[in-house]
Amino acid sequence: MPTELTLDDLTTLLRECAGEDETVNLDGDVLDKTFTELNYDSLAVLQTTGKIEREYGLTIDEDAVNDAQTPRQYLAVVNAAFSDDRAASA
Repeated sequence: MPTELTLDDLTTLLRECAGEDETVNLDGDVLDKTFTELNYDSLAVLQTTGKIEREYGLTIDEDAVNDAQTPRQYLAVVNAAFSDDRAASA
């Protein structure tokens, strides 16, 4: 089981959950672009979060997810959940 989510993991999940706008290159430097700039709305982010929670058995802070505006911020939230999960298992 992974111990963190990478940008590659996130872009793959976003594509699976919500598709991809062909005008946006998710393989480029997107860490600090807003989800709006990447043409993903809050529903797409919530769908992605649900899939991560199911696949990895995590509980992710919903308020923090709602506050995350960029992939960098979102990854910080998800990876904090991975860290919390590891700490609880120790």
